[in-house]
Amino acid sequence: MTASTELLTVPQVMARLQLGRTAVYDLIRSRQLASITLGRARRIPAYALTDFIRTRLEQEAAA
Repeated sequence: MTASTELLTVPQVMARLQLGRTAVYDLIRSRQLASITLGRARRIPAYALTDFIRTRLEQEAAA
C-alpha cells in the first residue's frame, strides 16, 4: 500500500493531530475530514489527513 492509499485508524489520526477521540470524530461528522467505514471500523485515508491540514493552513493564512 502506498502512502497515497494508506488508511489510518482514528487513534493514529488522534496522535498525528494531537487531538482527542471526540474531536477527531467531530471532524469526520462535520465532513472536514474524509473517512470510510470498513465493517465497523472507521479509516481515514492518509491523503484526506494531508488535505485537511493543508486546508486549515490556508484558512489560517487568509485570516
